[in-house]
Amino acid sequence: MSRSVPEVLGTARTTDPTRPLVTYYDDATGDRTELSAVTLDNWVAKTANLLVDGHGLGPGDTATVRLPPHWQTAAVLLGCWSAGVDVQPDGQAEVEFVTPDRLDDTEAPDVYVLGLAPLAAPMRPAPPGGFLDYVVAVRGYGDRFTPRDLPDQSALVDRAGARAAAYGLVPGDRVLIDAARSDDPIDWLLAPLVAGASIVLCGQLNPDAIPGRVTAERITRDLTR
Repeated sequence: MSRSVPEVLGTARTTDPTRPLVTYYDDATGDRTELSAVTLDNWVAKTANLLVDGHGLGPGDTATVRLPPHWQTAAVLLGCWSAGVDVQPDGQAEVEFVTPDRLDDTEAPDVYVLGLAPLAAPMRPAPPGGFLDYVVAVRGYGDRFTPRDLPDQSALVDRAGARAAAYGLVPGDRVLIDAARSDDPIDWLLAPLVAGASIVLCGQLNPDAIPGRVTAERITRDLTR
């Protein structure tokens, strides 16, 4: 079993690099974004490089992530863990990732704003002075990253494995998840990945869309109910 988050993502990449690993729906906007393991890994690597090369962060440093379940949130979280940076939902940290509505209570010296727009479009209007648009900034970093000197992440991976077992997830599952049911990334992100499953994450889920989505996305585990 994988003992670190980069190992979990690496297993997904080598098992089937082109299959959809994370598919994101927003039923309010009609957005649908699909990322293969390779594409997600590129976003994760860029995020890790932003932290390491852009800010000199690594093991022992902390990032505050105050974002809803979303495919870009997955890239941020996995990027932090790949760089060995600890993730917390609030409090003081070296860097912060937030949505535009959270700008008034940021504390970190460097704050990245995620508008979570379809197609990873830049924010319009741009973030106010002193804040950085994540999707603009991260594109300038390399899409390969080699983790070094990671802290022990076995407890995190074990928690995700226990949650996957509780859900009955098995390798090859395609898991339908309602983003509104939990903002814990163990539930909506790490548990499926540790199990070897792929994720169909639905924001602002329309319950009437579930039967058709189960069929269209070949869902094997429906965790929306």
